[in-house]
Amino acid sequence: MSADEVPADASAAKMAASDMGELSPDLSLAVGNNVTLTLQSDALFVNDPATKKDVRYCGLQVVATTASQSIPYYDILSAQISDSALILKYAKPVVKDDYAPSTLTYALDNDQTSLAIAEAWIEQLLKSAYGQAQRNKRLRVLINPYGGKGYAKELYNEYAAPMFEAAGCKVDLELTKYAGHATDIAEKMDIDAYDAVLCCSGDGLPYEVLNGFAKRANAAEALAKVAVAMVPCGSGNAMAWNLCGTNSVSLAALSIIKGLRTPLDLVSLTQTGTRTLSFLSQSYGIVAESDLGTDHLRWMGAARFTYGFLTRLLRQATYPCDISFKLETDSKQAMKERYLEYKNQKPALRPIGGSQEVIGQGLPALKYGTVDDEVPSDWQTISTDTLSNFYAGNMAIMTADANFFPATVPNDGLIDVVMIDGAIGRLRALSMMTAVENGGFFDYPEVEVRKVHAYRLTPRGSKDGYISVDGERIPWQPFQVEVHPGLGTVLSKSGHLYEAQGPV
Repeated sequence: MSADEVPADASAAKMAASDMGELSPDLSLAVGNNVTLTLQSDALFVNDPATKKDVRYCGLQVVATTASQSIPYYDILSAQISDSALILKYAKPVVKDDYAPSTLTYALDNDQTSLAIAEAWIEQLLKSAYGQAQRNKRLRVLINPYGGKGYAKELYNEYAAPMFEAAGCKVDLELTKYAGHATDIAEKMDIDAYDAVLCCSGDGLPYEVLNGFAKRANAAEALAKVAVAMVPCGSGNAMAWNLCGTNSVSLAALSIIKGLRTPLDLVSLTQTGTRTLSFLSQSYGIVAESDLGTDHLRWMGAARFTYGFLTRLLRQATYPCDISFKLETDSKQAMKERYLEYKNQKPALRPIGGSQEVIGQGLPALKYGTVDDEVPSDWQTISTDTLSNFYAGNMAIMTADANFFPATVPNDGLIDVVMIDGAIGRLRALSMMTAVENGGFFDYPEVEVRKVHAYRLTPRGSKDGYISVDGERIPWQPFQVEVHPGLGTVLSKSGHLYEAQGPV
């Protein structure tokens, strides 16, 4: 029997018999105008015999086609019954890397049995469409109107807002008015009123939000309960690249709608008298200067990082420092094996509402003390006068096509540290950096990679310079970092890994 021949009562019987996680291969619902909607293994098939409007091309009539289509479950946003009609909303490709919500409306028989069958069918559709993702998320949307090229508000309104509305998300929106405003908002936020904070910006706004949560007396509870996500509207959109796999506003919005609550390692960074949280990276040397030293070139977008890097590479700049670390491994082969082991594990998603054991708790105690304490005796120390680049990553992708930390995963309790000596030649250094995009960077022998639990860096040889934490400048002083396993919560596409190629 074909999909469009299945009676509605037979569909209901199959639905009742099917397991929640499995679909009958022929689970169909008959609706108005002889249309049949069938739940297939990975998509909703719309069997519509109506013909599309004839199209002429170069004077010739193109053969008319039916209005039938297959809609991947991932693209289904919502479905409901209103006034004896089934209203189905889904994300439809418009152009490359851009989706927009579209609506299908079908008449239903207005009797109790038919409507009950349709309601049950809708529930099965939404289970297939959302899986373990939370539906109808309550979103606190923060927009930095000055971030990136200054178009964050327009980008959100045109490409993200319609997607959230179509998915039935509840949105509470606010424009940030000054530097640090998002920190103040997060510190005072009613964490029981929202499922996620959406940062429409670059990476600076998530940094502010996380540090606002960190200021609360119940910091650990807030960080576990309220996920942090990004709608990419800045010049650096690393969080969106890692968690959503895209720099597209509409695709990132779809990823957030379908996002899985994923525990994320956060790190504490201490300098004299201060403690802040970092979610992305810390850098000293050529990368820090390429980022912060080109702030006046934000109009160039992501190209400013490349420009900054090349100009400093030609100078063969070096950055003396002392580095101490609590080492887990410096074997690249061991890192590859760890990555595969982690990849094959079952994802451990964070429950909605956070974890009971952290209710009311503040930030975890610092296991290794602060930068003002003595370096622990079991740490290793390196003193170098010729360092070119120190880069510590908690996520894999730093900018578009820059997978600097392929062995990094969201929740392993470790931070990946990359060090490169400045004694290598310009051409070799350029070759290494261009290999970042294709994944070859990791295996260069000149690239030292370590997985560490904690580290301390002390700059030398200059009275001032650039140290970058999540793209933000911090004082030119010694700093110490340690990892807090799974302290934060984000919305990710996979619920387990970053959207990046692992080490090969």
